[in-house]
Amino acid sequence: MRKKHPRESVSTTTKVVLPNDTNTLGKLFGGSLLAWIDEIAAVAAHRHSGRVSVTASINNVSFTMPVDLGAIVTLSAKVSRAFNSSMEVIIDVFVEDRKTQQQIASNQAILTFVAVDQNGNAIDVPEIVPETEEEQKRYDAALRRRQLSLLLAGRIKANEATELKALFEE
Repeated sequence: MRKKHPRESVSTTTKVVLPNDTNTLGKLFGGSLLAWIDEIAAVAAHRHSGRVSVTASINNVSFTMPVDLGAIVTLSAKVSRAFNSSMEVIIDVFVEDRKTQQQIASNQAILTFVAVDQNGNAIDVPEIVPETEEEQKRYDAALRRRQLSLLLAGRIKANEATELKALFEE
């Protein structure tokens, strides 16, 4: 994705699942994974905005595959779309196959962050211009998710959710 400024809005980290991170079955606690997700997403949001960015919402988390004790886990966070002061961040979680070292998709999350100034007030963030087909799909889907969220919160009317409406008219 190309942005209006030179900062990179992608962040990646790798963790090892240690005993402190697991439940009695030797599987990664969902809460531990959520903490890792929130942390890496905050870094991506900060890198995009150049400002401190705070978690506004955890929009979606999918726990599609249990992660074992000792597993090597890589989290990749990328800002999928920037609005006024908010940014949607998609986090892809991969587990490394111990034999082949292949990355296997295990979880995904979508969070919203808001960039704030030194007084804690929301501040505008640069826009993002998607460059690849996947980036475009995520960019477009981000607007639909935002409209749905605003609609459910009563902040917009149904007829203002044009992207959602377009889904049903196709």
